[in-house]
Amino acid sequence: MRLALIIDDYLPHSTRVGAKMMHELALELIEQGHTVTVITPHFEKGLPTLIEDSHDGVAVWRFLSGQIKDVPKVKRAINETLLSHRAWYAIQGKVDKNTFDGIVYYSPSIFFGSLVGKLKKRCQCESYLILRDFFPQWAIDSGLMREGSLIERYFRFFESVCYRKADIIGVMSEKNLEIFNSNTKIKYPTAILRNWANLSPHYPSNKASNLRELLGLQDEVIYFYGGNIGHAQDMSNLMRLAKRMKCFDKAHFLFLGQGDEVKLVNDLIERWELTNCSYLPSVSQSDFKDILAQVDVGLFSLSAQHTAHNFPGKLLGYMVQSLPILGSVNKGNDLMDLVNTNHAGLISVNGEDDAFFENASNLQNDIDLRKRIGISGYKLLEKEFAVGNISSSIVDYLNND
Repeated sequence: MRLALIIDDYLPHSTRVGAKMMHELALELIEQGHTVTVITPHFEKGLPTLIEDSHDGVAVWRFLSGQIKDVPKVKRAINETLLSHRAWYAIQGKVDKNTFDGIVYYSPSIFFGSLVGKLKKRCQCESYLILRDFFPQWAIDSGLMREGSLIERYFRFFESVCYRKADIIGVMSEKNLEIFNSNTKIKYPTAILRNWANLSPHYPSNKASNLRELLGLQDEVIYFYGGNIGHAQDMSNLMRLAKRMKCFDKAHFLFLGQGDEVKLVNDLIERWELTNCSYLPSVSQSDFKDILAQVDVGLFSLSAQHTAHNFPGKLLGYMVQSLPILGSVNKGNDLMDLVNTNHAGLISVNGEDDAFFENASNLQNDIDLRKRIGISGYKLLEKEFAVGNISSSIVDYLNND
């Protein structure tokens, strides 16, 4: 099949999990014999409206857009609203009825519905929406947006367009499916589509930077958080844990990434005098993999205010490297049962700080426990999250319809 993959963020300029996952999906689809074109924005005003290039053999169409990451909220909303318009303006001359046999698009962002509709009409093909979070609902849950407000109604309109242009919507888990169906007035065709990862662990080259030398560490246990540092992650939850873990001389927390709560992280490191913490800005995907291969524990957090049951994509990166997972989630999240039951990590409920600290302490004191949990995590990855299975299920649907 000739497939279009649409996402608002892509390699090599991004370290976000969605970009990595879509790239791994593209590589797997090519391996299975399909032709793939990724459609994604670029943000360089001095460059052409459309740039055609490739990354690791994947064809990429990059259309000119205003900035949509790490900019003020109003500017981001305006530029995201224009994503479909700018994309279609850039690519419409390259698209005819034979260009694509199927469209796969990723949300967030919720603003690609119009583009998908135009591509479907011209190419007479089906579409698959990979829905990874429920925006604007999570923003309402977190208190960032008032329910019933004009801005909520604005975002709800584009959310509905995004959903209506999909022939099927893949959500992350069974509980997410229940929530999605109960929160939407229209009953959309849906399926369970888990997050995914390539199963091959990464081994740093001889040229890779030595993380411990960079941070001035020796035999410390490194608790690593890598990815988006934003409100949905409730970074203060992780900072409270780091503060309590000061009682261990050999525990060190490394936060890497970008987002709205980077300032919070750095401010708390300074205010609480957290000498057991380091922050690094985003790095290239290859450097990110090198770092993952050198840390000891994979860390994550989800806001207690969430009603959705997210499975953060970063967990798959931890599993690939056989890292034990340490995290906390919103109450009732089925991720906790999945990981804990399969002994792939130690997950507690956000707000239960004593349980979070106890889990971290157990990992700190027992290297054998860390190894056993890491191995179990890789087995769970093979069973539930292999990219080959995910790509086949997407193609099967697009072929059958």
